[in-house]
Amino acid sequence: MDTNILLESGTNELEVLEFTLGDNHYGINVAKIREILQYMPVTPVPNTHPSVEGIFMPRDTMITVINLKNCLNLPQTDEKGLFIITNFNKLNVAFHVDQVIGIHRVSWENIIKPDETLTGEHGSTATGVIKMDDRLIVILDFEAIVASISPQTGLRVNDIDEMEARDRSDATILIAEDSALLSKLITECLKKSGYTNLIVEENGQEAWDVIEAMQAKGDITKHLDCIITDIEMPLMDGHRLTKLVKSDAELRNIPVIIFSSLVNEEMRKKGEQLGADAQLTKPEIGKLVEAIDKLLDKA
Repeated sequence: MDTNILLESGTNELEVLEFTLGDNHYGINVAKIREILQYMPVTPVPNTHPSVEGIFMPRDTMITVINLKNCLNLPQTDEKGLFIITNFNKLNVAFHVDQVIGIHRVSWENIIKPDETLTGEHGSTATGVIKMDDRLIVILDFEAIVASISPQTGLRVNDIDEMEARDRSDATILIAEDSALLSKLITECLKKSGYTNLIVEENGQEAWDVIEAMQAKGDITKHLDCIITDIEMPLMDGHRLTKLVKSDAELRNIPVIIFSSLVNEEMRKKGEQLGADAQLTKPEIGKLVEAIDKLLDKA
């Protein structure tokens, strides 16, 4: 199946690959997928997480295989299935699934964000739900799944501990991040690095509402110094938010930093086309602070 589908940048749309685990339907952003392979035997590795099936080496690249049914506490079956090979946060990981159904183009506006009953104290492995004909497709949080198996792949919060204490409270930063856990970690890290004047919103639409409210009060550049945005978010994604900001004569000089697991070569080109001032993958929290410092000092 061809997963190399290119969308025009900033349209607030994404391509979702629908797949099954047993009778359940799930989805993944096509932008995360490198390729899809038929099941092949893997080599088990001792003392690894129970959800890690093992490793294999297609085209001389070693890739870890994760059993998604195990991650989601679903019954195991004898079906060989497929491997969805992904790339995000600079990691290549294969997810073992039963069947691939197809690819759907959807708007972020039509993705339902899970409510508090699904997220709970430690978050959820679901980032959104799509209603498709007679079924619900649950979009999984693959970054959270990998981080739960290998915590060192998440935000490198220790990078912040090495920074000297300083006061950057004169700078107002707007953050758009739909993951409650990541939002908390990013906020804590920025505060540790001296950036305490933060406005935190759950998606691009809420961030844009804040920007419009600031614009209505007068010169927004006196009240907002930097915008940090994820890419994947319900209602409005980060690329659409970036496009709106950089297309507005009053806003375009406000630095926009894309901070996402999806910053690969193709997505970086899209971000550049939209005018993003910096783009970083999510483990690089120390570089995020460096990017903010550089952009604000230049301004």
